[in-house]
Amino acid sequence: MTDTAYAARPRPAFWQRMQRADLLFAAAIVVLVVFAAFASDAFLTQRNIVNVSRQLVTNGFLSLGMLMVVRTGGIDLSVGSVLAFAGLLATGLQAHMHFSLAILVALAMGAGVGFINGWLVAKFKLESFIVTLATMGSLRGLVYVYADTPRYPADEMFRAVIGGAFAGPVPVTFIVFALAVPAVWFYLNHTVSGRAAFALGVNMEAVRLAGVDVRKHLIFAYVACGLFAAIAGVLLASRLGIAQPSVGIGYELDAIAAVVIGGGVLGGGGGTTLGVLGGVLALAVVDNVLNLFNVDSYYQQLLKGLIILVAVLARRKKA
Repeated sequence: MTDTAYAARPRPAFWQRMQRADLLFAAAIVVLVVFAAFASDAFLTQRNIVNVSRQLVTNGFLSLGMLMVVRTGGIDLSVGSVLAFAGLLATGLQAHMHFSLAILVALAMGAGVGFINGWLVAKFKLESFIVTLATMGSLRGLVYVYADTPRYPADEMFRAVIGGAFAGPVPVTFIVFALAVPAVWFYLNHTVSGRAAFALGVNMEAVRLAGVDVRKHLIFAYVACGLFAAIAGVLLASRLGIAQPSVGIGYELDAIAAVVIGGGVLGGGGGTTLGVLGGVLALAVVDNVLNLFNVDSYYQQLLKGLIILVAVLARRKKA
């Protein structure tokens, strides 16, 4: 079977692909939003909604990239380090070049790290967990070598036209994320590479024996993940007006949680763009509600860990 054959294979209808876990998580999100609306007068205010929409962009991009990798049966633990380095490059390099060029360098770095991850996984058949864990640590060290103190953008337009800009009441960063969602959906469902990536997560050896270029599709998934992590880092630095070397630690857990809530199966074979969007929204609402009630950050991490555990149990592959 050729690469194009995977793109032509029919898929079951949306409702046929829905599982009990999907319905339960969707119901949980609705209950959470209703509870938050009644529990806090500030939750449904325009200011808070705008704040949530701006904050979910970071995890949104990380989760979209993570989805591409998880569907191949892998995982990328380096996204937090890529995010931090991209933010520092996009701000620090502005002292030497226009901010648009600095952004391009940051995005190229993210794609380059993704290429290294994908090449090592595909070429040497290494476990993605080990490869990206090593990349995470190495890149975090490189982040501190490059800048051990926060960096501020030299060009005010970096924040004015991106992180601090609005189109009416809607943040520009959220619009960028909203445009990325259908693009990822189209890639995963209507391109040869996207369909082949899903098949890799189901049975990589069978795909290889069918004559599909496994290495190419694996590498592309990791490149996309690294690129999206870099985009998240640039947008976050632009929104905050500062890039810190310590940012991004633990962000990979939020991305994994959103993917698993959205139907992703660790080990490959599941996950949808719409589902991940719901997972990102659910985690953003959880964070927002806990912050509105001044819940300590340690309890927030505890709750996220429990959410990941429950989601993984619900999505586990049956023997």
